[in-house]
Amino acid sequence: MKARLTFVGLLVLTIGGIGSADEPTYVGASKCKICHKVEYASWETLPHAKAFDRLKPEEQSKAECLTCHATGNNAELPGVQCEACHGEGSGYKSIKIMKDPDAANAAGLLHPDEATCKRCHENAPHEVPPFDFEKAKSQGIHEKKQKPS
Repeated sequence: MKARLTFVGLLVLTIGGIGSADEPTYVGASKCKICHKVEYASWETLPHAKAFDRLKPEEQSKAECLTCHATGNNAELPGVQCEACHGEGSGYKSIKIMKDPDAANAAGLLHPDEATCKRCHENAPHEVPPFDFEKAKSQGIHEKKQKPS
């Protein structure tokens, strides 16, 4: 009987793991950096990268704060990292996927729009600076504008 229960338990764990293996997960900006060096270097200089640091220590574990100040509501992924706007990165298992737009989209790549930005910029439980999507888009979210020399 004990062996039968052990087998059933292992079967349940195995079957339960099948569905979760396909669920997308966050991998963190350091993984995105491997292929997207320019975007990562620019992102590091922008306020999104430092969003978690703007929280007070007592806010750094509050779900309502992590929603916008950490990626995936996870303090282990501080700041508004790539996946906060582009979706979980676990589906990009090969460079071939990212080089093929259809494969990247099928793997879960999201293309942020105004609603993506407004999730935090207009729905925060605290005062945030005014947000103009068209202006932000025209300035390029991945680019820190260089002053003409």
